[in-house]
Amino acid sequence: MDKFNVRKEITALRVLFIFLFSSFIVPSVFAQENKGEIYQYARKIVDTMASESMHGRGYVNDGDKIAANYIRTEFQKNRLQSFTENYFQPFSLSINTFPGKISVKTDGIELTPGKDFIVSSRSPSYSGKHAVVMADEKLVSKKKRFKKFLKQDFLNKIIVVNDTGKQTTGLLELADNSCKAAAIISLKEKLTWSASQKTAAFPLIEIVRSSYNNPKEVEITIENKFIPDYQSQNIIAYIKGTEFPDSFIVFSAHYDHLGQMGKQAYFPGANDNASGCAMLLNLANHYSLPENKPGYSMVFIAFGAEEAGLLGSAYFTENPLFPLKNIRFLLNMDIMGTGEEGITVVNGSVFKEEFDTLVKINAQNNFIKEVKIRGKAANSDHYFFSEKGVKAFIIYTMGGTKAYHDIYDRPETLPLNEFEDLFKMILKFNDYLQN
Repeated sequence: MDKFNVRKEITALRVLFIFLFSSFIVPSVFAQENKGEIYQYARKIVDTMASESMHGRGYVNDGDKIAANYIRTEFQKNRLQSFTENYFQPFSLSINTFPGKISVKTDGIELTPGKDFIVSSRSPSYSGKHAVVMADEKLVSKKKRFKKFLKQDFLNKIIVVNDTGKQTTGLLELADNSCKAAAIISLKEKLTWSASQKTAAFPLIEIVRSSYNNPKEVEITIENKFIPDYQSQNIIAYIKGTEFPDSFIVFSAHYDHLGQMGKQAYFPGANDNASGCAMLLNLANHYSLPENKPGYSMVFIAFGAEEAGLLGSAYFTENPLFPLKNIRFLLNMDIMGTGEEGITVVNGSVFKEEFDTLVKINAQNNFIKEVKIRGKAANSDHYFFSEKGVKAFIIYTMGGTKAYHDIYDRPETLPLNEFEDLFKMILKFNDYLQN
């Protein structure tokens, strides 16, 4: 090929590259740049709170404390007032953590933590290599065969429970380790981690079914650290009302997540619930401006230890920093990062007048696709307030990413596509509450 033709091909490739770059990359950049200040601030908060530097906002490397200090700094920037000396309401909890080595090998093949497997949040420390025995629905449905299976000595074996989502009583009992096996492995389609205040007597491992290669033996290493009195905190700030300073409208969101599992895997928690904190801080920023001063006092609470059992909100309702009876309404915000399918309102059927108002606001302004009603549920920090007689909702977005309590709930895959419209809808709902 002569030099002229080579130059022609290089030029053509350059033109093609520029076209592809302008068609796919540039519009996505412009799409973000064209977003308003609400989106930009939310993106900054989510990117920061879901970064590796916060260790999943859990209890390894004080991830929750790093996050708490970050939120406090944002409150201070907006010159919000504090009920305490430092915006913090401390409380303690017991928690099982995994700061050390976490390893699973199947026939010598090392699996990737978080991606291929998780250890149960209740697991104790453990180290051992054992032969495996498989248990599935076919086994337990044949009574004689299953009875013979249970007569084995499982002390130095690992039982693998093939969990297809249709577990029988027999499989559930095996997963509870009624056979006193060395460990239990459950095969899953999706890995979903949690936090635990207790430790179990045996290790429980969940492995993605596609990553399990039917090994003859499995080697497990787990280093846990149980902390009986970990010190955590709620972060609470307020803006004094101009007309009703002793009556309160409360916005809340939990800031904690699941933390780290060993040194390799951390759980970012971008949607759950860095996005809720982004909404909380955007609202705090908005109402801190002189032109937006509210008539009712407004309280902004970032709750700790929600993932460990709604512990921060439970503590607050038993030790309130202001009378609970003075709360006009509480709006709790969780999973604010999508919204293609609208939002769900828990307690919507309990507080129907407020729910109908929210539906009307959305219909008049066409903010989001749907405002879906749901009844009472103990699924987030609103729960203990409504149990104490406080009118309270939790709202969460629907649609989009399916990442939840896993390593894939990352900021770069969280669109925040309905965030600004949802923010506007909350402002109008608060106008209704204020009046």
